[in-house]
This record gives sequence, C-alpha cells and structure tokens, in this order.
Amino acid sequence: MNNLKVLIVEDESIVAMEIESYISSIGCIVTDIVSSAKEAYTAVEKEVPNLILMDIYLEEEIDGIEAASILKKKYPQLEIIFLSANKDEYNIDRAINVDPVSYLSKPFHRQELLAALKMAKHRLNKEEITSDNKEEEIRLDHEFVFNHRTRMLYCYGEFIHLTKKETLLLELFIENKNNIVDFYSMETTVWSDSFVNVNTIRTLIKRLRTKLKHRFIETLSTQGYIFNIQENKDEDQ
Repeated sequence: MNNLKVLIVEDESIVAMEIESYISSIGCIVTDIVSSAKEAYTAVEKEVPNLILMDIYLEEEIDGIEAASILKKKYPQLEIIFLSANKDEYNIDRAINVDPVSYLSKPFHRQELLAALKMAKHRLNKEEITSDNKEEEIRLDHEFVFNHRTRMLYCYGEFIHLTKKETLLLELFIENKNNIVDFYSMETTVWSDSFVNVNTIRTLIKRLRTKLKHRFIETLSTQGYIFNIQENKDEDQ
C-alpha cells in the first residue's frame, strides 16, 4: 500500500479517525479528511489522490455517490471505495454506475478494507501500465506494433516471438527508421562480442523479414538496409 494517496470523505469523525489510523499504519498517505461533498471538491483540487474512501450519506443534499460521479468526470483516474451503513438496492445500483473498486457496508472489518485497498492498488497499477505501454508503442503499420519497454512485437494484437538477436536488430532498425543501416552497425549492435560475416547477417535479416511478412526492410545493394515506416499523415494534420 506504500504511497497510495487516499482522501477520506466521512461525516462520522470517530470512523474517519479509525480509518486514517489503520490505512496510515499499512503505508497509505492520507491527503485529507473531510465530511462533505464541497470539502471533497476543495481537497481534490489541492491534492489529487489515487483513491477516495467515500461515505454515501454526507452532511449535504449531495450524497457521496453524486459527489463521486462529479469528481470522476473531472478526474477520471480517481478510484472510489464507497462506505455505507445501508445496503439498499437503489443506492447500490447508483454506486455501480460510478464503477467503484468496492462497496463496503459499515461497520466493516479491517480485512475487508485491506482487500478493497489491494484491489484499488491493482487497478491503479494496471491502468498505469496500460498508459505507459501506449506511450512506448510505435506503430509500424496498420498491423504491426512494437513496444519499446517490453521489447515485444505484436501483429493485430497477437504476440510475435522474436529471438534476442531479432529483437536487437528490430530495435536498431526502428531507431534508424527510414535511414540506411550499414553492415557494421548491425554487426556491432547485434554481435557486439564476436565477429560475423555478411551471410550470417543476411540470414538474420531473412528471419526477421519473414516474421514481419516481408514488409519494411529494403535492401540497398552493398550499402546495407533501410527500414521504411510511412508516417501517418492523418495524425500530423
């Protein structure tokens, strides 16, 4: 739970303090404790948390579900755990529309809260990885995508297995896309600790070409190869 930033929105001060004491003891960072929707808006503006522990029944006309819905529209990355002393079907259905991590009925055990916090942490980590992956992906064409961080190649979303040398060669090509890559560059990048002849390099090129459906790699006689990626004109406009 380390570094999980949590805002507690709870109008029962004793309950709020008990929650704060427990989640702080397991490594969460409590950004604030408030008792109304208005205070919650102000608290989030000051410091955006990862997660809000939101009591459904608050001290205003706007309840926790409506407050969470408003906050999620402005801060879609927020995760919500609802707290409620009631289990009425109407509010449960309303809460579901906000897509919360969990809905805990008060009084709840610490293990229940811990389980909900772990689920929130897992969801946040998954969203972060997805976001990072998108930023680190390079689209080769309408079928092929290469992810720099994971060093994985995909075709229509299906993983394409590459050997270590094939991966190194593809990374070299992508780094120098639309420019000539000579034999010396390939040799020193892919076979940094040993000497290889031109035929060995050509064999590796052939294997990679096959996995790329014979696209992208163009032979330039004795100069080397060029990895052609056409820029998406629609994205540039």
